[in-house]
Amino acid sequence: MWDYSDKVRDHYLNPRNVGEIENPDGYGETGNIKCGDALRLTFKLDENKKISDIKFKTFGCGSAIASSSILTEMCKGMTIEEAAKITNDDIAGELEGLPDAKMHCSVMGQEALELAIAFYQNGGKTVEKEVKSPVICHCFNITEDDIDKAVRQNGLTTIEQVINYTKAGGGCGACIQDIETLVNKINAEIDAHNHDHHDHGHEESAPKRELTTLEKIDLIRKVLNEDIRPALQRDHGDCDLVDVDGNKVKIRFMGACSSCSFSSSTQNDFIGKTLQEKVSADLVVELM
Repeated sequence: MWDYSDKVRDHYLNPRNVGEIENPDGYGETGNIKCGDALRLTFKLDENKKISDIKFKTFGCGSAIASSSILTEMCKGMTIEEAAKITNDDIAGELEGLPDAKMHCSVMGQEALELAIAFYQNGGKTVEKEVKSPVICHCFNITEDDIDKAVRQNGLTTIEQVINYTKAGGGCGACIQDIETLVNKINAEIDAHNHDHHDHGHEESAPKRELTTLEKIDLIRKVLNEDIRPALQRDHGDCDLVDVDGNKVKIRFMGACSSCSFSSSTQNDFIGKTLQEKVSADLVVELM
């Protein structure tokens, strides 16, 4: 049984902004009832070009209803530019988390919003989802570009994660091998890019002079919050800074990281190396 947050339950049982706006400024529709999920999103702008009203109709599970409902609440009062920055992770975050197997509901919300914004920017004409790459999952009509976007945006590395976020591979399963090959290729490209970036920026990454104790702690917090924690949170994990004792950085794992069998690798190969590159080569990470 999936563990739903109180916020998911609230927006499922008491959905906000259900319906459809007549003569909308924005209109987006994504998904397919035959595939199990569909969402229609409409919005209206005020005289300041901010979203004053927004409504949804959805066919799907409780997570789809909750994701659509919270998305409409998030968008109210935003400009088009601000709304365009909303990601599926933002939607899931506002719901205080979604079960892994239901993350595709937040992705559907992001896609509907993108199409609604494109409708407005296209002068009130419906914008069909542009297909530039081959369909890799015919059960759910998911293309290579769809998978590429989901992998890069959410840090996906496994077939199970791709199914959770896109539903690709969750039907007949005939495309599983193709998806696995694609995911490995994308992550190899990401790793190569990050390696090149670290190599070119290594000399610049660590401060030249010795840091004061307060400067060191502030920089450690900054690197944890900007470079390390977001990556852990994408896999539903997290960490907290407990103490800094000289060159010993004491942390506590939370969420999925607290029970992960690869926690020692995360501690040393990811957190430790990142802090050594960006703060001080002398730092050592210890778990509390």
